[in-house]
Amino acid sequence: MAKTVRLDRFLAEMKQGTRSEVKEFIRKGKVTVDGAVCRAPEQKIDPDVNEVCLSGNRIGWAAVEYYMLNKPQGVVSATEDGRYKTVTELISDSRRKDLFPVGRLDIDTEGLLLITNDGSLAHMLLAPGKHVDKVYFARVRGKLREGTEKRFREGLVLPDGQKLLPADLIFLNSREEEGEFYSEVRLTIREGKFHQVKRMFEAEGGSVVYLKRISMGSLILDDTLKPGEYRELTSEEIRLLKDRQ
Repeated sequence: MAKTVRLDRFLAEMKQGTRSEVKEFIRKGKVTVDGAVCRAPEQKIDPDVNEVCLSGNRIGWAAVEYYMLNKPQGVVSATEDGRYKTVTELISDSRRKDLFPVGRLDIDTEGLLLITNDGSLAHMLLAPGKHVDKVYFARVRGKLREGTEKRFREGLVLPDGQKLLPADLIFLNSREEEGEFYSEVRLTIREGKFHQVKRMFEAEGGSVVYLKRISMGSLILDDTLKPGEYRELTSEEIRLLKDRQ
């Protein structure tokens, strides 16, 4: 946002109503700027300097916000959806209305998701040329083909001919349950193609039955957050993320 901004835009972006609703609030004298009633929606203010109140309540200001969400299953990585709840709806106490998820996790995938309105940071983390590490924990059903780790490390070629960037696969545990073979693995990839992790294991004879992202770049999922819970990023977490730019 620019240093100064229209009063109606400020109120709308701070989730006080639609643009037309906040204009009506202003015209009815419900809004004050530095203690004086302001009836001009186009009035320019400096959010860092001016105190804006609506019906006597001071409106907090945040130019940017950063949240770490432990995304639960059944929620979509989007800002709007006509069928499912979205990840931005889970951030109930945010001040801004223009938050969005940085990247996507499938509806049945859990784990780390960054929610922000910082477009430049999102571009840095998602741009294909940046190759930001994304680490996942996965539970895979079925015995994988011999040499899977080597093929992942060299850059797996999917059945459709698509060549992937090198990935690191570590087997954490393997066992048989009720006649089915399962492996628990840690996978690090450096891109984010459509259903990539699931397609990688399917190409090797397995099927992902559980998937959770545990880190993205320097940002590591807070293990105290239960699925659906979130918290604001610390200043150090933000600094480390931005250091890559």
